[in-house]
Amino acid sequence: MENLDYNASSAYDDEYLDELDPVVALEDASLLETGAIEIFVAIYSIICFLGILGNGLVIVIGNFKTKKTVNTIWFLNLAVADFLFNISLPIHIAYVAMRYHWVFGLTMCKISNFLLIHNMYTSVFLLTAISLDRCVSVLLPVWAQNHRSVRLACAACVVIWVLAFFLSSPSLIFRDTTHLHGKIICFNNFSLSADQPPSAQPHLGSAGYSRHMGVTVTRFLCGFLVPLLIITACYLIIVYKLRHNHLTKTKKPFKVIVAIIVTFFLCWCPYHALYLLELYHAPVPASTLGLVLPLATAIAIANSCMNPILYVFMGQDFKKFKVAILSRLANALSDDTGQSSYPSHRSFTKVSSMNERASGTERETNML
Repeated sequence: MENLDYNASSAYDDEYLDELDPVVALEDASLLETGAIEIFVAIYSIICFLGILGNGLVIVIGNFKTKKTVNTIWFLNLAVADFLFNISLPIHIAYVAMRYHWVFGLTMCKISNFLLIHNMYTSVFLLTAISLDRCVSVLLPVWAQNHRSVRLACAACVVIWVLAFFLSSPSLIFRDTTHLHGKIICFNNFSLSADQPPSAQPHLGSAGYSRHMGVTVTRFLCGFLVPLLIITACYLIIVYKLRHNHLTKTKKPFKVIVAIIVTFFLCWCPYHALYLLELYHAPVPASTLGLVLPLATAIAIANSCMNPILYVFMGQDFKKFKVAILSRLANALSDDTGQSSYPSHRSFTKVSSMNERASGTERETNML
């Protein structure tokens, strides 16, 4: 997020400061006076409201309204990760509303950025685990039937949360606050120098730049590129296997999880692109940066409220308007789709049982 996850000074030379500093860019682009701040505050507020409401419903339904399955465990953990970030979002909304003046102290500066990065890592690792789970279920159906269990999924989720914590820990180390242009800003202090203004960030080849590069490259590889390659490979294998064995007749198999995965990578792509541009001192005009930074922020955080919407609008029961939203959520969460390649398919909720009788064939071929 700009100022939440973007450096107060992207450059390590003074000549880049006026061009790449987010606060300066916003002021130079006159966005503070054009109503853009109010627009972004409204966008962030809508995302926050939808995220807390939607993910809160998923958590309640996943815990109390559906039987625990492997699929439910995956989606429940996705919802918890998004919910934790959503409840911290009002702090960033207040930061933007105050024209990027940070009044919440150093600790919250670190925690707020940590939650964003942790949400990114947790989400992408869970999506990778879901893809591997489906791939194994198709390639090794007998093993999956005997060993695929809720306990194993829970253990995998614990590993994912711990790994995401360690990969997000640089935010707890490098986030700092300082005064700039009469304001307090929250930024990445990779030089670890006390009371050092953003304009004095370390030069190319210094220890600070090495830390910056290490964090950025690790974040891009572990939080985007490598998971994207693994997920893509998994679904190419799944599609090939199903078509080769004539196990599917539809052109849109496993559409819910595919939509979630595509949405995640589309939302986070601008974020990683900006970070890579920042790392290599790309000359971005201040007027452009002043619009791109908050826009990329809005796109990235929007991912935290998208999954519950996708559960509802892409679930098996969406076309049946008599089914309530809560029922659609429960149906999307409860389908343990990993065993769909077997002759029989279990229904795990009372909510969807009647609809499954009417569309059993479609469910067998649509969802893994």
